[in-house]
Amino acid sequence: MKISALLSFFALLILSALPAHAMSPNEKLVYDVSWTGIKAGTTTQELSTKGSELHIVTTTRSTPWLDTFFRVEDRAESVVVRGSGDRFGFPRYFRNKISEGNHRRLKEARFDQQKLKVESKDLLHKTQRVDDISATTYDPLSIVYYVRTLDLVPGRSLFVDIYDCKKLWNTEVKVLRREEVETPVGRFKTIVVQPMMKADGFFARTGDVKVWLTDDALKIPVMVSTKVKIGKIKAVLTGGSYWPQTATKAD
Repeated sequence: MKISALLSFFALLILSALPAHAMSPNEKLVYDVSWTGIKAGTTTQELSTKGSELHIVTTTRSTPWLDTFFRVEDRAESVVVRGSGDRFGFPRYFRNKISEGNHRRLKEARFDQQKLKVESKDLLHKTQRVDDISATTYDPLSIVYYVRTLDLVPGRSLFVDIYDCKKLWNTEVKVLRREEVETPVGRFKTIVVQPMMKADGFFARTGDVKVWLTDDALKIPVMVSTKVKIGKIKAVLTGGSYWPQTATKAD
């Protein structure tokens, strides 16, 4: 069981921000990540606005019991140019640093929205490539921001373009149902969505990833779960400066 890889996955998937028209200048979300009910790590995501840009940083760190045989310390960063009005905008830069035991990865991507090109580099192996992108391409962090600005209707699907420093993926996101869930920070009315992961590697074989977003204008991810070969991985919101005064929880 590659627990460290799953922790890294949640660092990319469990991300939160407000729609462009309701954006808070600073945002912090903290999640506990557990495997079969045992806490395995913590994911923290922080958002800050700098002029016309959004800066997103997410980190995942393993718990002390996992550190004894497989230390995880991952960091991903995305810089997004904000759009005008209610338009979300587009990514300018993405960087992903993985440190899991003896495994290391350091990649970055620079997006050219005018030419619809992206240049990505593997900074450890000293390689680079240039790929074509669509006008609505996002990196693995900023894609969640974009999805949360859309109208999510149970029973319908939407399709998003994600560039992961290797390939452009057109991914279906199914909007499944409305559901109330209990978390350490309260009970929430949510909309459950299921991204149909098409990326290669380990996660292409796990499947059944579900994300619970608050059923309001903010669409804050409060829980994520995925089944794996042995048990289930779950990440749950546990704290942070996450809830503007205009938001309301489930009654």
